[in-house]
Amino acid sequence: MIFLSPYLGRRVPSHLTRALSALLLALLTPILLSSAQTPATPAPMLSPQPKELHASEFLPVHSATVVIPGGDDEDLFAAQNLDTSLAARGILIAPAAGPVDLTVTLLRQQTDAAKERLAEGHLSFDPAMQAEGYILLSRRDPQGHAFVTIIAQTPAGIFYGVQTLKQLVEPQAGINTLWLATIRDWPSMKYRGLHDDLSRGPFPTLGFQKHQLEVFASRKVNLYSPYFEHTLQYAFDPLAAPPGSSLTRAEAQQLVIFARRLHITIVPEQEAFGHLHHVLQYEKYADLAETPHGHVLAPGQPGSLPLIKSWFTQIATDFPSPFLHIGADETFELGTGRTKPDVDNRGLGPVYADFLTSIHTTLAPLHRRLLFWGDMATTDPDAIPRLPKDMIAIPWIYGHKDSYDNDILPFKNAGLETWVAPGDANWKQVYPLEAVALDNIAGFVAAGQRLGSTGELTVDWNDDGEGLFNQDWFGMLFGAAAGWQPGRSDAAAYQATFGHLFYGDTTGRIDEAQSEIIAAEALTDVSDEAFWLDPWSPAGLAKADKLRPNIPSARLHAERAIELIETALATDPTLREKDALLAMELGARRIDFIGLKFQLSDEMRLIYPKAYAMKDDRTKDSATNDLLYSISSMNGRCQDLRDGYSMLKNLYRDSWLAENRPYWLDNVLVRYDLQIQKWQQRGDAIDTIVNTWHTTKTLPTAAQAGIPSPPPAPHPKPEPPQSLAPSARHESPSAAP
Repeated sequence: MIFLSPYLGRRVPSHLTRALSALLLALLTPILLSSAQTPATPAPMLSPQPKELHASEFLPVHSATVVIPGGDDEDLFAAQNLDTSLAARGILIAPAAGPVDLTVTLLRQQTDAAKERLAEGHLSFDPAMQAEGYILLSRRDPQGHAFVTIIAQTPAGIFYGVQTLKQLVEPQAGINTLWLATIRDWPSMKYRGLHDDLSRGPFPTLGFQKHQLEVFASRKVNLYSPYFEHTLQYAFDPLAAPPGSSLTRAEAQQLVIFARRLHITIVPEQEAFGHLHHVLQYEKYADLAETPHGHVLAPGQPGSLPLIKSWFTQIATDFPSPFLHIGADETFELGTGRTKPDVDNRGLGPVYADFLTSIHTTLAPLHRRLLFWGDMATTDPDAIPRLPKDMIAIPWIYGHKDSYDNDILPFKNAGLETWVAPGDANWKQVYPLEAVALDNIAGFVAAGQRLGSTGELTVDWNDDGEGLFNQDWFGMLFGAAAGWQPGRSDAAAYQATFGHLFYGDTTGRIDEAQSEIIAAEALTDVSDEAFWLDPWSPAGLAKADKLRPNIPSARLHAERAIELIETALATDPTLREKDALLAMELGARRIDFIGLKFQLSDEMRLIYPKAYAMKDDRTKDSATNDLLYSISSMNGRCQDLRDGYSMLKNLYRDSWLAENRPYWLDNVLVRYDLQIQKWQQRGDAIDTIVNTWHTTKTLPTAAQAGIPSPPPAPHPKPEPPQSLAPSARHESPSAAP
């Protein structure tokens, strides 16, 4: 029998003094011990939600010990994982000898002790529970001590039971409490994955990637798929990987070892057909490109398959998993260059399918199953039967559909296994479109389960190079929940618990802030295009006309979110994931600034003509002067816009560096610099006009001053934003990366 060594963690700081905490404990303990009838909260907050949950009461917990009778190394790791979590909350991790508030025992289902506990609880393991399922039983003795037993057939099941137990520990009035519950639980889908774009700008530090894996594992994710076009370093093909923004072989091997203990398989996606511009721009690969310096690897070229074989041979060595993900999506250029005669002769679908078959044959000696994106369901379903039957199709849809069946069934009917890939709706947005993401994830994953898909892979994309993963947790972890839970997952229930489970916020402020951002997104355009758009350009003027009626309401929602987040940060030092909170606040501030930018632009368009109309009336010189200064001066509107971009630049830099390596950051910051410069120059130009006015009492026309004509009169009815739901993926024929 193995007992964990004693470990005394540092108590989490609290705004309460120790004396007050002790007093509250003394006052609340009798209430907590009798809480079975009237608990402070109606049920435990858990994500994913277990299949079967019966919760009764909760008890205060100040000390705990974990017992592993079998002595299994993987179960010991699960116990240490629990230890770390409890200690971080201020719970004393004590040796088994002596009284403790909580004793946790980890048992394998085949042991006599496990069989005895199951018989006492009249519980059993169904076949669906064998691989990753678990049973959690808890009770208390007359002295108020809690005993929890987690039983599973596999190390993964033990680990997932531990993750649920961690969520059953909740703070109540500043005191750690444990829900006593009986749980039977197992996943609805075999593969539950998260897919992270590491090729379009932001590239995480190794430390942040490990943190991602820890959080993913806590939500019972068992597959992580980093996306590579050119940012994975290859020993025999090192040219394309940019220094400072690519994963080395040593780092890859570290991640694999780290993930394995967390029961996560890493399956990198290396694009092997399209999305290869950053490789094909090199002269070395000129003969392999469908079009010069394009995006698509040309089938039929002598060097195409050897290059793919070289890449995936190393991937198979460094990432030992059952799968290889070859991408193969959005091959828009296919048939426009080297393969045009073949495509003209045989058709696009057959040429595409035959190249995937060739890749399958080339990589067959690696003995892995190939994953590929399921574009063919919509582009050429008739070619799907040509594909090898052991390949796994991953259809991807990133917006709402009343039915996703036609995206899955062409592959299923052809005898191929399928996974489904919904999206976080984060690409090209200053903050993910959460309402879009939640609806898409819930609907698509439910359809996949109903039609027999064995996995789900929730994706993010960084098309614009500006994405921050710390803004993606909300949507991505809903994907994790949806893959574990049966049927259509309840987005509202998930949202109501997210702030508590992820941030440790017991006040509801963070959930309210999330709701405020979602409300703002429903009223305005939160795209990067709207954020960077010059409001005085023709496109900016058109955008202003569409957004103008709803801007005040959208700004109020965004500003309320900022206040809630700032209040939470200022009043609760125990909050977790503060970098993610700051990234969330950054999103709200950028949304607010979009509205402010168009408002200030409108105001300057109105103000200048008023000043111009009074320029010849000497009795109104003071009023004219004040109007001009309101456009550009110490507190002028040009300076407001300059200052806004400057502040957001600094906040953005901080959020970037909290998770990413420095590479590529300057490519984003330069956009802030250009906006800062633009409004400084416009302010300087107005200053020159004002100085001339003081001397000559003459003003140029608004058009001569570079100021557009006034906006139209207010529209009687607010118009919704034109497009809030991204239906296309990270690249389109009209918007190449």
